[in-house]
Amino acid sequence: MSVDARGALVLGASGFIGGWVARELQRRGVPVTAVVRDLARATTTLATWPQGPACVRADLEVPGEGAEVIRRHRPSMVFNLAGYGVDRTETDPARARRLNHELVRELAEACAEPGVDATLVHVGSAAEYGDVVGVLREDGPTRPQGTYGVTKHDGTEALVAVARRTGARAICARLFTVFGEGEHDGRLLPVLRAAARGEGLIPLSAGLQERDFAWVGDVAPALVDLAGARWAPGTVVNLATGRSHTVRAFVLAAARALGIAEERLGFGAVASQAGDIAGFTVSVERLHAILGRVLPGDLDAMLAAAVRPGH
Repeated sequence: MSVDARGALVLGASGFIGGWVARELQRRGVPVTAVVRDLARATTTLATWPQGPACVRADLEVPGEGAEVIRRHRPSMVFNLAGYGVDRTETDPARARRLNHELVRELAEACAEPGVDATLVHVGSAAEYGDVVGVLREDGPTRPQGTYGVTKHDGTEALVAVARRTGARAICARLFTVFGEGEHDGRLLPVLRAAARGEGLIPLSAGLQERDFAWVGDVAPALVDLAGARWAPGTVVNLATGRSHTVRAFVLAAARALGIAEERLGFGAVASQAGDIAGFTVSVERLHAILGRVLPGDLDAMLAAAVRPGH
């Protein structure tokens, strides 16, 4: 990627994946401006970065603020990792509709405005496929369930419609099960990290659910690479490994990486959650056509990288 003096705006830069994307941009010499809601909180969070980014405050729940930031800064790239509903405590339908749907349309329209001409990389979700089984293809069926899945799907549809109408250079990258440093404490890998420091049985579900697991250290560079790749306006692409693993296999690989004895793994001690996806494979043909590669899918290699100090 050639370095553009206009740099990149990263929405959601103080979050898990957004922070990784911003640091990857910095590593490549791209000037980064982090769009945050709470400057004081973000300054503390982002102080751990190798290079403190510029920060700009914007309340993305207010209609028009996201577009105004783009118009004011005129970046060459916009990465949208803002969203609502991944955390199970985020249950407000109005906020989900605003951040997952309306904001996406607003950003795509702003990036297409004369004098702006920015590339938008928007992060979609596996939840857009809902309960579809079999091979998940970008041009295949979608049956999103619940507020989060429906509003994320609506956001993708809005991006596609705007890009096709205006020619906006906008792409949606659908992510699946991304793990690594910076995840919420309640996610599986942080729970296992904490358990590795203790003793006794670790209560787990049976682990029969299937996932396409991807390490954030592979996801973030791929998102940045998409900004500089060739694709048609309004492209939707699965950003995944194309390999399904059970949660049990992930836990076993994490235990090996963390030095947890297998007899401590209490599979079946916790009931599986309703709605867990099973019986699917993610198509990565389009991703390979765009980037010439797909995300690495070897669980042992990914988890060894994820638990290394500094990762």
